[in-house]
Amino acid sequence: MERILSILVVPPDQIINFFVSMGLAVVLGMLIALVYRYTHRGMNYESGFLSTIVLLSPIVALVMFFIQGDLVLSLGLVGSLAIIRFRTPIKDTRDMVFLFWSIAIGLGVGTLNWTVAVFATLFLSVLMSGMYLFRYGRSLHVEYILVVAGSDQQADDDIERVVAGKRAHVQLRNHEVDGSDWELTYEIRVARAREPEVRGLVAELQKIRGVTKVSLLTPQLALPM
Repeated sequence: MERILSILVVPPDQIINFFVSMGLAVVLGMLIALVYRYTHRGMNYESGFLSTIVLLSPIVALVMFFIQGDLVLSLGLVGSLAIIRFRTPIKDTRDMVFLFWSIAIGLGVGTLNWTVAVFATLFLSVLMSGMYLFRYGRSLHVEYILVVAGSDQQADDDIERVVAGKRAHVQLRNHEVDGSDWELTYEIRVARAREPEVRGLVAELQKIRGVTKVSLLTPQLALPM
């Protein structure tokens, strides 16, 4: 009986370490999620991904408490986790960085390296915010897809003159003709500082006789991230 009680009784210091680690993991996970939401450059983000970042740190910390240096238990845990497969594709490699960041903090907190985990989170938060504010890695050029349609074959020369007059790299990608109707598709690559000049193409092309439709599109890969 005494042996069973000795097994069930948990030392007070271990209980304190557990609750402090779990609470710290949740706080640091929320900070990581806050940095992700602040520095996100896409059109939108999934709210469930923020919950994943917050919950990942305390879950990993809990796993580390279960292991506690037990080699046999760690091998069994790794084998059980191998059954889980992530079917959700990662759209942006930057999302994978935040996931690994949350896992690393969980490992640090679970091994009672609280100071290192806190300072590492603060350092990476400042680094991520600085890269976002200074737009590190942002492309210096902007790409557009220009689609011009009409019914007058004589408008081709005027269109070429207007498009070629812009200080941009212009390349004809497609030319479709259906009876008297035609459609031209251009790929335009211009420096970001001259982006307003390309946007003025729509108004200029609409003034050409025979032009019925002008569309200026942004490829999906050129959207801000």
